[in-house]
Amino acid sequence: MKYIFEVHIKEGHSAEDYAEAWVRASEIIQRAPGARGTELHRKLDDPKVLIAIAHWDSKAERDAMESQHNPEVAAIIRAAADFCEIRPIGEFAEPDWVVEPPNRGADPTS
Repeated sequence: MKYIFEVHIKEGHSAEDYAEAWVRASEIIQRAPGARGTELHRKLDDPKVLIAIAHWDSKAERDAMESQHNPEVAAIIRAAADFCEIRPIGEFAEPDWVVEPPNRGADPTS
């Protein structure tokens, strides 16, 4: 599953400020069972807006990690709140089906 949220960087701060905090917190969170990695992306037309994606084996494993308070992660998140606003977008399951366009180079008569 994917946990996705949007990050808005406040005036006077940079995406790099948040990225540093993101990496420190992620290094700790990624030790949890079921953690599969994280991604942080800048919005093309606004470098002060980021999208963050955390990959997990299951919602249950992510919820289990969330239920165990980690004071170090909490301190990192509190400090980051000074320079950004975070808006959860949601939790998404891995697709059980994928829709892909037809092969454009294939001969349509075959």
